[in-house]
Amino acid sequence: MAQILGLGLTHYPPLCLPDADMASVLGMTLQDPSIPAKEKEPKNWPAAMRAEWSGDRGAKAAAAHRKALVAGFERVRAALDAFKPDAVVIWGDDQYENFKEDLIPPFAVLAYDDLDFYPWGHAQASSMMTGRQNVWGEDASKHYRLRGRPDIARHLVAGLIEQDIDVAYAYKPLHHASLGHAFANAILYLDYHREGYEHPTICFPLNCYGRKVVSAKGFLTRMDAQLELDPPSPSPRRFMQVGAAAARVLKASPWRVALVASSSWSHAFLCDPTWRLRPDIAADRALYRALCDADYDAWRATSLKALEDAGQQEVLNWFALAGAMEALGARLEWSTFVETHVFNSNKVFAVYAAA
Repeated sequence: MAQILGLGLTHYPPLCLPDADMASVLGMTLQDPSIPAKEKEPKNWPAAMRAEWSGDRGAKAAAAHRKALVAGFERVRAALDAFKPDAVVIWGDDQYENFKEDLIPPFAVLAYDDLDFYPWGHAQASSMMTGRQNVWGEDASKHYRLRGRPDIARHLVAGLIEQDIDVAYAYKPLHHASLGHAFANAILYLDYHREGYEHPTICFPLNCYGRKVVSAKGFLTRMDAQLELDPPSPSPRRFMQVGAAAARVLKASPWRVALVASSSWSHAFLCDPTWRLRPDIAADRALYRALCDADYDAWRATSLKALEDAGQQEVLNWFALAGAMEALGARLEWSTFVETHVFNSNKVFAVYAAA
């Protein structure tokens, strides 16, 4: 029987930016004329938010935020390297990268062979990095030869279909040159210190954005934007079923596989109750407590509406991981919650003992 490692991380795009620019999403939101002026006035913000924003638009606080995130990636990378996987399967959201008007599946396995991944050439637009300097000072020539495992991907697809999970699959990108940013950034950050990334990787994109996957074209909108909403994403419960089925298929295989959830939690720019200025920290904390307590029933009972209201759409990637870890009876070995008011989203890291 195989062993399965569970990991959770963030793909937060502004971590690519220098500290002075890390709060740029909030900076853009403050330019939205449809948000009341009094809500945008720092004196009316929570004290913790004012402290982070300070007199430098978050630059000093960004250094501490970066330190916490890099420490999380170091911990997750150490667990991944020690595990020595045959493949890494990453659940990440497709943000109008391959899932576009011509085809929007609920989820898909990308059974790619080895591919050339140029992060600053391929994922500039989707990670909001067009024309911006990254923190590593890298240019468009930066390159990874990302190893694939199409054999494991095909095995996974077949096993999911046999369990009545009607998953789509692809052997080459449809619209995007290589990897959407949920996957690209996960690899960039796992290799934050640029020591190399050699683990064969299978991307498993999910339609987390649902109603806004096409209507918002994968980007921020004004709060008063009149969007023709799309159909919803699958439910949190369904993504737990997908994760559980994937875990069963891979557990019965001959391979050692790391299952990874790639996303931040509540996103300020999706959270209308906070005027899109800060994430829903209370909702994130409640879900995080249930994660730490292995209260999977609480996760299963979470409605899609509750996630959307809290701006937690991307946490659906973690619902797949939660379903997998429940199916395996895996123990949460280590986790941390990185809280913020001004850096768009709270971030969670997790390492489950291999099961």
